[in-house]
Formats: sequence, structure tokens, C-alpha cells
Amino acid sequence: RLIRRYLQAGVMMNGVVQQRHEGTPQGGPLSPLLANVLLDEVDRELERRGHCFVRYADDCNVYVRSERAGERVMAGLRKIYGTLKLTINEAKSAVAEAGTRKFLGFSFYTAGGVVKRRVARKALQAYKTRIRQLTRRSGGRSIEQVVERLNAYVPGWKGYFQLSQTPSVFADLDGWLRHRLRALHLKQWKRGSTMFAALQRLGASPSDALVVASNSRCWWKNSQMRLNRALPTAYFDRLGVPRLA
Repeated sequence: RLIRRYLQAGVMMNGVVQQRHEGTPQGGPLSPLLANVLLDEVDRELERRGHCFVRYADDCNVYVRSERAGERVMAGLRKIYGTLKLTINEAKSAVAEAGTRKFLGFSFYTAGGVVKRRVARKALQAYKTRIRQLTRRSGGRSIEQVVERLNAYVPGWKGYFQLSQTPSVFADLDGWLRHRLRALHLKQWKRGSTMFAALQRLGASPSDALVVASNSRCWWKNSQMRLNRALPTAYFDRLGVPRLA
């Protein structure tokens, strides 16, 4: 009875409740629950055939040794789904090499004959987009407020993708984040005289502080080279900036 009420409930769009005639509410807990109940038969059949597979809700990958075997499994899945009165989304389904597909934000690559995991390109782009939003140089937020927001996002992202086997990618993202924070510092200091004084307080040499201050409007270009010595990784560690690597 509860499930039926869930399915028959409408959705609110722009403050107006509208009736739904198919599907389940997106983002709700009911969809993966029903998928697990309904697709249990699919799981059992794949296990019976000895296939290596992984499924989350209605997203399923089956791993076989050849394209011919993949076509055979795909045909079998179409039959099983048909008996359940379900239709495979052909636009999102394919028989292909594992390295060309992604699953729950991960993709795969081969190194030394071993298949390994990495963060999919789309997930990396989404991460960088979010970091740009959190570290944008407008908005009047202090560096401490920016770090607080980063700590609300970065550790969770890191925890989700901790199974990734590409530590160099995480190290590069850490360096890119620190680059953005250095540029944010320069934007907040604004004037060359303020930059010079602030960098001197942080331990920068007079020559480094002078070069940075004399190019006070070149925030992104200035946030590397000499500024790295005044604002090293240890400085951001003391601020509590989260790391991926």
C-alpha cells in the first residue's frame, strides 16, 4: 500500500503539483529499492551462468572475454528483461571494451595487462566545475570561508572515488586547487602595496614580493612561480585545505 501511494503521488514543478502516469520519483529511495526487488531474477540468472557482473539499481555491467560472448549475453538479457516486461535502453547500452565504458563515475584502463580503475572524464569535469564555483574570485568571502566550503565537498568526493588507481591525477588536482587559492589571495589583496606587505609577513623574500606586487593584476599568472615559495603546500595544510592525494 505504501509503495502504491508512492508511485501514485504527483510531482511538484514550479510550485504546482502535477500527476505522474509512469516511472518513480527521481532521486527518491523507491527507485533503487524496486530495482533490487525486480532485478533479483536477473542477478540470479547471471550468477547461474557464472558471469562476472556488477549492478547498482538499474545500471548493470557484465564482463566477458570476447565481443561474441558479449553479444550472446546481451541477447540473453533482452529476453530476461522482456519476461519482466522491461525494456533495455538501447541508447545507453552496448557491447564494447571495458575501457570505453563508465560505471557510477568510474572508467577503466589497462596498465601492464591489468585492468585498473580511474575517475571518468565527466566526473573530473564536474569536480573542477564545482571547485571553480567554491573558489571563484568574486563574492567577498574570506579564505577561511572558502576553505570551510571546500571541506564540506572535497572529502566526500575523495571518499567516493578512493578506489581510483590514478594517484597522479589526484596530485594534479591538488596542485590546481592550490593554484586557484593563490590567485584568490592575490585578488583579495588587490593593490600591489598590500600584496608586498602581506607576502613579506608570510616570509617571502623582498625580490619575490616585489615581482609579484609589480604585476598585481595578473592573478592567475602570478599565482605560480615566485608565489609558490611564499604560499607553499605547507601553508595551505595549516589553513586546513583538504587534499585528494
